[in-house]
Amino acid sequence: METRELNESWKMKGTQEADWQEAVVPGTVYTDLLRNGNMENPYWKDNEDSICALMEKDYEYCCEFREEDIAAWTEILLHFDGLDTVAEVYLNGILLGKPCNMHRVWEYEVKSLLKEKNTLQVIFRSPLKYIAQAYKKYGNIGNEDTYEGFMHLRKAHYMFGWDWGAHLPDAGIFRPVKLLKVKHGRMDSMYIRQEHEEGTCTLHFTSAYICKEPENCQVIVKVTSPDEQVWETTLSKEGEGCITIENPQLWWVNGLGEQPLYQVKAMLFYDNQEVDTWERRIGLRTMTMKREKDEWGESFAHEINGKAFFAMGADYIPEEHLLGRRSPERTRQLLEDCKLANYNVIRVWGGGFYPDDWFFDLCDELGLAVWQDFMFACSVYELTPEFEANIRQEFIDNIKRLRHHASLGLWCGNNEMEMFVDERCWVTKPSEVRDYLFMYERVIPEVLREYDPQTFYWPASPSSGGSFDNPNDPDRGDVHYWQVWHGNKPFSEYRKHFFRYASEFGFQSFPCKKTIETISDDPEDWNIFSYVMEKHQRNYGANGKIMNYLQQTYRYPGEFDTLLYASQLLQADAIRYGVEHFRRNRGRCMGAVYWQLNDCWPVISWSSIDYWGRWKALHYYAKRFFAPVMISCQEESWLTQEANMNRQHFVFEKSITLNVTNETLKDREILVKWHLRNASAEILEEHEETVSVPALTSVWLDKVELPEVDVFNQYVSFEAWEQGERISEGSVIFSYPKYFKYKNPNLNVKIEGDTITVTADAYAKSVEILNEYEDLVLSDNYFDLNGDSKTVKILRGVPENIRVRSVYDIR
Repeated sequence: METRELNESWKMKGTQEADWQEAVVPGTVYTDLLRNGNMENPYWKDNEDSICALMEKDYEYCCEFREEDIAAWTEILLHFDGLDTVAEVYLNGILLGKPCNMHRVWEYEVKSLLKEKNTLQVIFRSPLKYIAQAYKKYGNIGNEDTYEGFMHLRKAHYMFGWDWGAHLPDAGIFRPVKLLKVKHGRMDSMYIRQEHEEGTCTLHFTSAYICKEPENCQVIVKVTSPDEQVWETTLSKEGEGCITIENPQLWWVNGLGEQPLYQVKAMLFYDNQEVDTWERRIGLRTMTMKREKDEWGESFAHEINGKAFFAMGADYIPEEHLLGRRSPERTRQLLEDCKLANYNVIRVWGGGFYPDDWFFDLCDELGLAVWQDFMFACSVYELTPEFEANIRQEFIDNIKRLRHHASLGLWCGNNEMEMFVDERCWVTKPSEVRDYLFMYERVIPEVLREYDPQTFYWPASPSSGGSFDNPNDPDRGDVHYWQVWHGNKPFSEYRKHFFRYASEFGFQSFPCKKTIETISDDPEDWNIFSYVMEKHQRNYGANGKIMNYLQQTYRYPGEFDTLLYASQLLQADAIRYGVEHFRRNRGRCMGAVYWQLNDCWPVISWSSIDYWGRWKALHYYAKRFFAPVMISCQEESWLTQEANMNRQHFVFEKSITLNVTNETLKDREILVKWHLRNASAEILEEHEETVSVPALTSVWLDKVELPEVDVFNQYVSFEAWEQGERISEGSVIFSYPKYFKYKNPNLNVKIEGDTITVTADAYAKSVEILNEYEDLVLSDNYFDLNGDSKTVKILRGVPENIRVRSVYDIR
């Protein structure tokens, strides 16, 4: 088969407009309008409102192309990988179809319609009008952040708004459009099932090809290992066969091993002539979810190659509102930053769109297991026959596209719907409850049994296994926990819970000042309660919530820039409190996937990496609290006991209990050191002991009570050492941080080549290193100094106009 991508000579316009403008395909309406100077920056101030209104109109795309060897092919197909969303496709004036699902592949046989000179037109109807009409017809409701009727259109839900997303429902040919020229037959897909035994992996192939004379067709499969060893087999006439690989190189998630990838090439022959190929990379591994009854309820843990591992990662949302700006390079940077922060899991949230092939290719390379939601979130759906047929094909298209990936860890039915439908949120009629069960406990399982029976399926997130059986049960399945943040509970509240797998929990912060300058250059807007700042805060009232948590923790910042810094420390400490607690209780809890990794526009949100790729403090903290071997401290202090210093009998426990967790396949001998210090970082007491930490375990040290500690002037630092190297560290205080009497650490900076050294002459908490553009990525940042120095490597960015600060400067 020969593939021709139609990516040239495109133009677009509003259907009611006379003048055409240049278009880029793949691309979108918004990116074309912006590129041609016919639209303002949608992320600037409140431009979002007027730009959303542009989608009240219809738009037309058109290109002309020549095709001169039509007769040489038995079949020619017009193939769209992605049309967003309410479309009409015409070739030479003939209507081919009306696609209405951005999550599907759309394909049309066009040989009989082609000429030497051809005109291809795609009209996109207004998504806003479509959902408004659907809302009038069905009346369903969904989450309050999103436009009415969004659930009736198979379009990425977040485009209509979310509590971190704008109202920017873009449209367009957002993935490639191609002519597929077929000679006698073509490969449709290949399913590869893996059977692992001691020392071998057998690959079972089931091919699907399209051929009018299948008796004349044959498929040969060739597998090439990373070290160029080759295996080959000819499949049966039924399209089946197998290859057994001795001593396979196994694929592991990040932190547990390497990610070798084998090349699989399936060649379709017609009368001994090769007419098409299907080629992909796979990893040899077993991957499932371990669910076993135990003393706490039922386990829920990722298991790879027979080893249950603790999930460490974050929830991924689409990287852009303007889909024409997507790129493999941008996704690579984001996912490499995940690996830098020791992630081993990414959860793809169900309100966006199924990621591009390059996303999964990168996860394969980097060792990031993917929890893949189907694209349903926070709503209920009308399961009409037409809707069911539409989503069934959506499932088939995406399962076939993604099922070969080593990184695909599980399929999940939806985001938060079982929990809320169980509580009858959004439900307006009994049929919606029935339709929920049909969709996620009948339709999707049916499709998976046929197209990907080997990948684990989970009906919803959160869930305990389906059928409205207490879906947010802390003792089974996965949990979304929001009492810290939405429930206004203190950070220490995490320690009251021992979830089996926390797949969502989060805390907001403001982004860096340079990111805020990309939404407004007016200093009048640089106030967290200004119109523009609250326009870029989609969780109603949340800027005030940040301030409420701030007053519990830090002194009131005197400058806007200092407030941004303090908010990021709040966020980082909130998530650290949760993750360290969950990891200390490894075995009972087996997952900490926080909300959220990234942003889709410049916004105040729960992300650890902002829209422009800048790391917040949280991402540096994640690198430490997701470290393969980590020391942490369960302290008792004012913060954990909600102390009221004005009580008559103001007494509270002051103690530390250290823990070392080992998320590797090797047993470790760890030297643990801890020191009681004063505010000048001088050592008052020092202790050390060697701890044996077996592979994939967590080990507690004995509790140490410190009743005489001066909570305002003394703190504890702790470290884990292995083979003479300090591999993990931290510090704790026993009052509220705002009351601790920090001394000026007189931070000093020295830059040498690609390193930066910061020196302090007192205790310096959460030392931040920034350059002029606030885009440095360092090997460490927001770290503590104990009257000493730390040298960090520059991984990205230019060290110009370096400035540093610590918690001492929040005043």
